Amino acid sequence: MEKCFNTAGICYPEEHYMVNLDSRLQKIVQMVDKGQYFTINRGRQYGKTTMMNLLAEKLSGHYSVFSISFEGIGDELCRSEEVFCQTFLGLLNDALCYEGVEGISEAVRRECRELSEEIPQGYSMMKLSGFISRLCGEADRPVVLMVDEVDQAGNHGIFITFLGLLRKKFLARKRQPAFQSVILAGVYDVRNLKLRIRQDSEHQYNSPWNIAANLALDMSFSAEDIAGMLAEYEGNHHVGMDIPLIAGLLHDYTSGYPFLVSRLCELMDMVVPGKEGFPDRCSAWTKNGVTEAVKELLAESNPLFDDMVKKLEDFPELKRTFYAILFRGEKFVFNTDNRVLDIGRMFGMIKSHDGAVAVANRIFETRLYNLFLSEEMLGGQLLRGSQNPRHEADGHHH
Repeated sequence: MEKCFNTAGICYPEEHYMVNLDSRLQKIVQMVDKGQYFTINRGRQYGKTTMMNLLAEKLSGHYSVFSISFEGIGDELCRSEEVFCQTFLGLLNDALCYEGVEGISEAVRRECRELSEEIPQGYSMMKLSGFISRLCGEADRPVVLMVDEVDQAGNHGIFITFLGLLRKKFLARKRQPAFQSVILAGVYDVRNLKLRIRQDSEHQYNSPWNIAANLALDMSFSAEDIAGMLAEYEGNHHVGMDIPLIAGLLHDYTSGYPFLVSRLCELMDMVVPGKEGFPDRCSAWTKNGVTEAVKELLAESNPLFDDMVKKLEDFPELKRTFYAILFRGEKFVFNTDNRVLDIGRMFGMIKSHDGAVAVANRIFETRLYNLFLSEEMLGGQLLRGSQNPRHEADGHHH
């Protein structure tokens, strides 16, 4: 099977051209070995799920790894404590059945299966806590829990209760069996759930997950990372590209945002060859080919761009900040205590450049610039006339 670039779903090293993630994975494995609980938070399509997948594979030699995802079940999951427990046990049971989790006792497997099929009335987090202790206590190796797409449950009080349960077990782990490590992946940092839970003021600044270590890991790709991936492609296709040049250009446009790097490569591989001026693959993997791929990317609709536009609608202040930077050349000090800037950083849309706020990469910058320009041309009242931000806010909503 011929390898390809992939921007739809998980990447598998044997099927897809990928950046080598070994050194990053090694750092995460060390955190698991130390028994840390932590979160992996990055913007959309930043390679979190691929990273989680490779990590589960790497850990499963030494640990019993439960790798589950809340994708598509968030609201259902949090209808009641009973439903949450049953759904969570169902996900663990699926992992036992299909993911080949090793080292779990037969009695625990049976209990998990039975509870996931039918849960006793009034089954509570307290009971779930007891089950987790049995699961970890009877396993013949340490147990690791990995949960992807935690955002799907993140704005529900029941999920907060679950985080509280994990925290309690973490703090008592010297006395009672508990997970060796818990890894939660999503866009939002669950340590900041106060951003999402508004109805209940007592949760405002009280994350139950303040035990989580900070994962200080750069998941964006360096020019060297990109060059490694291109070298493999060159080895298979012999297009004669200047690898350092192309890797450098891709990095200049994307600042290493994983989806954008892969998408440009995909376009140069599949779409650019055959267009006017690009008779074949060799002509596509050139400086002009990169420019052509960038043009294609900026013109297309994709989930990342759609999501970016939606975020600007959800957070009008973020939109005004971008507008002020791009159209008025204003400078803002990069300070993540500012909620709007922190949200922009969390979504992977802004970065710090010499201590000032900058758009995360040239692709986003151009895309936003074009968006604002088209809104202005459509005669929208967006930010017209006054330089007074309060006034702008009103103008934007009427």
